[in-house]
Order: sequence, then structure tokens, then C-alpha cells
Amino acid sequence: MKEGVLLVNLGTPDKPEVKEIRHFLKHFLADQRVVAMPKAVWLPILYGPILMARPKKVRAAYRKIWTTAGPR
Repeated sequence: MKEGVLLVNLGTPDKPEVKEIRHFLKHFLADQRVVAMPKAVWLPILYGPILMARPKKVRAAYRKIWTTAGPR
């Protein structure tokens, strides 16, 4: 069996701000089709270090691709 990686754009936050990035990541990363781990293991990781730190770290990257009309 061959394995591969599929990269797709599944959306963006509504704005390049911490609150909106956190909201987007919470819904995206809670989907078990995206992260295939038992919820009892994954959700504490998601709601702990990921949602507390990641939105602040990626805000600058989102701002680079954002225009007045939204993301490029």
C-alpha cells in the first residue's frame, strides 16, 4: 500500500487576530478527520498548549497574507 500526503486549504480565520485564529483552530483541530487521536488524549492538548500559544505565534503570518478584502 502506498501512502501520501494531501495538502488542502480548509479555510482561514475571519480576521488575523488572536481571538479569531483561536476560534478557527478550535473547530478545525477538534475534527477527528484532521487529528485522529482519542478525544480524551487530544482535547486536553488542544485546549491547553495549542490554543493558548499557537494563535499568538501565527498571527504575524496571517497578517502577512491578509488584505482589506480578506486572505489572498
